[in-house]
Amino acid sequence: MVKDFRGGRGDRGGFRRSRGGPRGRGGPRGGPRGGAKVIVEPHRFPGVYIIRGKEDMIGTRSLAPGETVYQEKKVQIQEGEIKIEYRVWNPYRSKIAATILGGVEQLGIRPGCKVLYLGAASGTTVSHVADIVGLEGSVYAVEFSERSGRDLVNMAKKRINVVPIVDDARHPIRYRMLVPMVDVLFADVAQRDQARILALNAQHYLKNGGRFLISIKANCIDSTVEPSVVFEREIETLKELGFVPEEMITLEPYEVDHAAVSGVYRPS
Repeated sequence: MVKDFRGGRGDRGGFRRSRGGPRGRGGPRGGPRGGAKVIVEPHRFPGVYIIRGKEDMIGTRSLAPGETVYQEKKVQIQEGEIKIEYRVWNPYRSKIAATILGGVEQLGIRPGCKVLYLGAASGTTVSHVADIVGLEGSVYAVEFSERSGRDLVNMAKKRINVVPIVDDARHPIRYRMLVPMVDVLFADVAQRDQARILALNAQHYLKNGGRFLISIKANCIDSTVEPSVVFEREIETLKELGFVPEEMITLEPYEVDHAAVSGVYRPS
């Protein structure tokens, strides 16, 4: 569900909610079936594509043709004398893909932009974000776990626009020599204080007027109340920390009791 927060500047806007699930912009199910004709069309978000076959999917144009990151399906399209490779983006493995399929109105991630990604894990979604921003953009990917960080580093060897950072996102000052001011801040850290972690990183690295996107896992914050209550509380916390939430999208059927909140950073 999406809630629209946009409104007057004084009250930090209304809110747009939406229940997750496909909204006719590239469905999520499966991959292209053998022998089926596949057509690739631009999505309304630059750098994202709709892969139309027996079933519609979304994908990104691969920066590392021939390579896979998480055994994702690949599609090759002949364009003149060149074969272009696209990677299917699985919404069951990526909160950002689930958010796109849920119908988010503003993503912020686009070709040429700089993205700070908190909670990069092994780099599954980071690799698609790197495809989107392209060689003119950069992804600064922070992951706390050393084990996942090793996979992230290995993925980055094939995508030179990814800067892997194995460190604690609670202490953004530690990576100040690696990260410049960025256009977009994304967080998928699944911690009780994730809004505070987002704000700490925004204070150091997110441009005033830059966009943010945060994935909220309700039971990581408070398992004693309904997820909708948790989401509302987190939205209010974000407002107090200088964020202007514009949309909230629940991520069913891809993730249970998860929501994504997006908006703009406007510190006072």
